[in-house]
Amino acid sequence: MSITAERRTALIEEYKTAPTDTGSPEVQVALLTERITNLTEHLKTHAKDFHSRRGLLMLVGNRRGLLDYLKRKDQQRYQTLIGRLGLRR
Repeated sequence: MSITAERRTALIEEYKTAPTDTGSPEVQVALLTERITNLTEHLKTHAKDFHSRRGLLMLVGNRRGLLDYLKRKDQQRYQTLIGRLGLRR
């Protein structure tokens, strides 16, 4: 269910905005999206796992907060990010 170290490194490399960037909103949203995708797949097979469902809702809320922050600060970066991740908004 969690992200492997190799996948995490690949996501950071793909979404970083500077050579030493690991904490920009783009990277954080990409990592959260990966975790949300993994949890969604888990919940498809384990429908009654309500503890994981609560964790999923918390991750979605965190991602939404980061996306709202990015939208307030830089509309162009926000549009680019949601396009790359395939998010609806």
